[in-house]
Amino acid sequence: MAATRPNPAVAPYFDIGCGRCKLVATPACKVKRFPEELQELRQMLLESGMTEELKWSMPCYTVNGKNVLILGAFKEYCSLNFFNGHLLNDPKNLLVKAGEHSQAGRQLRFRNQQELELLRADALDFIRQAMETELSGKPVPKIQAPAISWPEELEDALNGNPALDRAFRALTPGRQRSYLLHLSSAKQASTRKARMERCIPGIMAGKGFNEF
Repeated sequence: MAATRPNPAVAPYFDIGCGRCKLVATPACKVKRFPEELQELRQMLLESGMTEELKWSMPCYTVNGKNVLILGAFKEYCSLNFFNGHLLNDPKNLLVKAGEHSQAGRQLRFRNQQELELLRADALDFIRQAMETELSGKPVPKIQAPAISWPEELEDALNGNPALDRAFRALTPGRQRSYLLHLSSAKQASTRKARMERCIPGIMAGKGFNEF
């Protein structure tokens, strides 16, 4: 595939960050930790021929309208985040789950420019594989996420607030799951209750836990 042009809508991400936290447009923003690495990875992705889009306030790369990966920056590394990374052939075990509860997604992480150079060939191979998966048109097997019980604090909040109950049930399954994971990870009831209170504005706004 021929290289694609940079998307102007994505450019601000590399200058000021995603805007999803209070560090946006400050020197402490995570994108400021890996300026050269992010630009180099962006160029690699554009040269792959994928379409560059802005989704979830981050650079997202697609093929035929299907999400392939997101380019992201974190506190200790930047990464290529493959939506269906579990399908990629990874004989060196370089890909890692983004979190304990991740299902299909996998990350290829780079802590510095040296690691990027060492993993360049592997990164290009993963990108090629991920694109071929989408271009093949074959249905991607879905991973059934393990069920998570509803914390008592959530049920109490929903039972006592019909509007909140409607808003929560209107969320996508993924957004519901984000709250269930956040609330369930607290061991003490008092902590779960406090978290529930802080989550109410996000639920009412139709957002997932990681979106506000």
